[in-house]
Amino acid sequence: MENKNLAGHIAALYTIILWGTTFISTKILLVGFQPIEILFFRFVIGFIILFIIYPKCLRGVTYKQEFLFIATGFCGICLYYLLENIALTITTASNVGVIISVSPFFTAVLSRLFLKSETKIKINFLIGFFVAMIGIVLISFNGSKLKLNPIGDILAVAAAFVWACYSVLIKKIASFHYPVVLTTRRTFFYGILFIIPTLFLFDFQFYLSRFTNMKYLFNMVYLGVGASAICFVTWNIAIKMLGTVKTSIYIYIVPVITTITSVIILKETITYLSAVGTMLTILGLFLSEYNGKCNIKNIKEQNNEL
Repeated sequence: MENKNLAGHIAALYTIILWGTTFISTKILLVGFQPIEILFFRFVIGFIILFIIYPKCLRGVTYKQEFLFIATGFCGICLYYLLENIALTITTASNVGVIISVSPFFTAVLSRLFLKSETKIKINFLIGFFVAMIGIVLISFNGSKLKLNPIGDILAVAAAFVWACYSVLIKKIASFHYPVVLTTRRTFFYGILFIIPTLFLFDFQFYLSRFTNMKYLFNMVYLGVGASAICFVTWNIAIKMLGTVKTSIYIYIVPVITTITSVIILKETITYLSAVGTMLTILGLFLSEYNGKCNIKNIKEQNNEL
């Protein structure tokens, strides 16, 4: 029991560490690629890698289950990233970073409504949420002024909500007890199908010659293999083991990982506000995860579903 919970936490933390570093690769690729091109290529690479890792087919899927796979691919692979990328072109990256971090709250609400296995929203979760959000605001804005952009900010809120929907859908899919690699690959397949029509709206260019630049090739492979194929599998494993709410809380520390990575790789200096924000964000994570007395009954019920 404890080993499964520990494995779930490790999977979630590993995923967030990789996702927190992807901004560097994205920043490098944006010199030669449009956001929609990065999105398409990374998930195509991810799909191919998952097929190589586990070249088996998912059999015995019902129509109801297939619909869930379609909805999951649409939400988590296509719509979430499109909303986030469009929001980034309209409002500031700081606004988007803070707003996206609200997704654990949406996840908790949706999980309570649609997942019988999830427990009630506890006071410690709400306290941790507000503490973490204060920390994330300090990290994201770091002394700069808050500039509201209604359209861009609303799109960012929509992205946060869509990611919460994806988390709930993944938990539903986990109950089918199919191999996680196969279920992840299937969601990638449908996500890519939904992305293809949008390529014509954003002037997509299929110039593979850009990959002769080793810097572009390395960073696209990193996003495709690490941040897409591997991370979506480990994230889905974490949701299966810990539940949607406990896993989503790890999203709080994405800005923390980003800040630390900036200091190590980009040689940026960490400010007083960033340091305080980092500590508050981590504190918020622990407060949200803290359950007080260990409830053996809830742990048993959670693990029986696996």
